[in-house]
Amino acid sequence: MFWRGVWGYLPANIVQGVVGFLAIVLFTRLLSAEDFGRYALAFAVLTLAHVAVFTWLEAAMARFWASGRPGADLAGHFASLYRGAVLMTLVFVPVTALALWLWPTDPLMKFALAAGLAGCPVRCFVKLAQERYRAAGEVAKAAGLDIAVAVGGLIIGVGFALGGAGGAAPLLGIGLAPLAALPFVLPGELKQARGGVAAQERLKNYAVYGYPIAASLALTVVLASTDRFLLAAFLDEAAVGAYHAGYSIANRTLDVLFLWLGAAGQPALVMALERGGLDKLKTAAREQLSTFLLIGLPAAAGVALVARPLAEVLIGEDLRGAAASVTPWIALSALLYGLTAYYFGQAFTLGKKTKHLLVAMAIPASMNVVLNLILVPRFGLIGAAWATAASFALGLLATQMIGRRVMPLPIPWDSLIRCGVATGAMALVVWRLPAIGGIAELALDAGVGMIVYAAVAMALNAAGVRDVAMRLLVQARDRRATV
Repeated sequence: MFWRGVWGYLPANIVQGVVGFLAIVLFTRLLSAEDFGRYALAFAVLTLAHVAVFTWLEAAMARFWASGRPGADLAGHFASLYRGAVLMTLVFVPVTALALWLWPTDPLMKFALAAGLAGCPVRCFVKLAQERYRAAGEVAKAAGLDIAVAVGGLIIGVGFALGGAGGAAPLLGIGLAPLAALPFVLPGELKQARGGVAAQERLKNYAVYGYPIAASLALTVVLASTDRFLLAAFLDEAAVGAYHAGYSIANRTLDVLFLWLGAAGQPALVMALERGGLDKLKTAAREQLSTFLLIGLPAAAGVALVARPLAEVLIGEDLRGAAASVTPWIALSALLYGLTAYYFGQAFTLGKKTKHLLVAMAIPASMNVVLNLILVPRFGLIGAAWATAASFALGLLATQMIGRRVMPLPIPWDSLIRCGVATGAMALVVWRLPAIGGIAELALDAGVGMIVYAAVAMALNAAGVRDVAMRLLVQARDRRATV
């Protein structure tokens, strides 16, 4: 199931990556530094609001679909979740409207916040459908929905930016694209609830499971966004825009990779445990982390190495200098977070002891606030980047140590060492290449880096990549022989 998902979600994640980079290219040019900063702050607020109110429902859909029995039990699963989504929406909308009305901020910021928050309920209904597709192994549907929402959001956001919507433009795209997709996905999902009973006790159990996940994700959002609010407080919104641009380059690259692998990996781990037991789980987990390391380590190092030419190509001139300085540190942070969220953090969901995840994430979130208060006033943007990297490192350590008491997941040290050696060799070669600037330097560094890494990884058989390649070659030869 893991590899079927990996290849099935590949097109969607390629599109997500392209859309993410196009968003940086376009919005850092169409918006002023101040408007881009307002967008970054409003995006952090809407993400926190969505996680705090709706994510527990999405987490319950992802975890409990596989264990539901066909018939009335599974219909009750859907009925309970969609009833919960409606109730949360009825609470969320008036509370949010009142909070925006009372919040003493400038009209431009208030408009950006309203645009983002208005889309949260709709995104929840679409995410419920998407999580069901993933849990059921309906890769094409999940990937197609991802592509449609990502591309639609970018097109709508750019249209509003050209129309002068300022910092609210990207957020209008984020909210309206799921709304356009909703008529195509919601009727089919509601049919799954036909004949089911929305049981209060079931919903309570889902909340007990899902709210610690939501709270831990909220802490992650705090961890990842505290720096922006402190930069706005100590510096200005233009500084926030520059920091967010650099953050987006590195984080988007690594996040797309981990989302791709995680979209296939999390359902595969649940299936392995539910239908194969602990032995199957450990085998699947070892394979997944080896794959994460094989792809994630060189990706993070590569982004750090090409920070300057990447900023020259992607980011508007007003923001690129400051953005390039923080990109290497954010690349490290993104790698650490990816390993934490998409591998070590799975121990708590697999063991259904999600409250421990909340404890694990509270540690780095608290440290992040402290470090930002110390480092941002003295060092500005780079201080915020240092605080983020240190906090995510602490988060990985805390999650691994606490998680092994719940559901111990293996660490393939052999794969880690071999992938690390191959990444080091790649970094050494790329670091010695001439700095010719712009897209030419980016293409040279990326091309040479991929060749060197592939050659060393194959020679060392890092994460079993040579074994896989030889097996694929034998299979291809056998197919040709039978034709």
